[in-house]
Amino acid sequence: MILSLLLHGDAAASSGFLGYDAPRLHAVLNDFPAALLIVAVAFELAYLLSRKDAFRQVAYYTLVLGAIATAAAVISGLRAEDAIEHGDAVHEILETHERLGYITLGVFAALAIWRLIRETKMGRVERWAGAVAGVVGLGFVVATGRHGGEMVYEHAAGIPTSVLEAEMMDREAGHSHEGGAAREHEAPADSMAPRDSTISLDSAGTAPAPTHTHAPGTPEHKD
Repeated sequence: MILSLLLHGDAAASSGFLGYDAPRLHAVLNDFPAALLIVAVAFELAYLLSRKDAFRQVAYYTLVLGAIATAAAVISGLRAEDAIEHGDAVHEILETHERLGYITLGVFAALAIWRLIRETKMGRVERWAGAVAGVVGLGFVVATGRHGGEMVYEHAAGIPTSVLEAEMMDREAGHSHEGGAAREHEAPADSMAPRDSTISLDSAGTAPAPTHTHAPGTPEHKD
């Protein structure tokens, strides 16, 4: 079912998989290439600097998995492009995002195939060349993600027009947590303030001593 959604057209994109249509599936899948490829390059550099074989193994497997995840993200992105409503501004950014995705896939797919073939035969210079290519590839990963974020957060790409209009109306209605919080912590007016807050000063400018009264029929006490 996942392969059907990735590889087929609008019918699969609209039916989705476990509630994920093509745009939402792309949003899930595009996190994996960044995570895996960053780990792959970081551990390859760590291996070259430390010569610890465990680092090499981590770099190898995460690179292969990252290349596969990149392919899945690119394919789901192509399906998402056909499924979302967008105008000219989004389309221009989307085209750049797509080209950068292809370049990213090309770099890391080539590195993964290279490692699959040459892993046990690679010399130090060859490994350093691969690591440098990986660092360059990460630059394309960042650029691809930046353009994807620009489409979503600046142009609301992937959000249906009807949903966006409803959200705009909801925001215009307004909602404030600050007002409610202030009311919750505000003490009742009659619990803190005296009944009569007016205090008269005598001729010397000082407040008179407090007085009290007795209930009717109660004899006055002597000081």
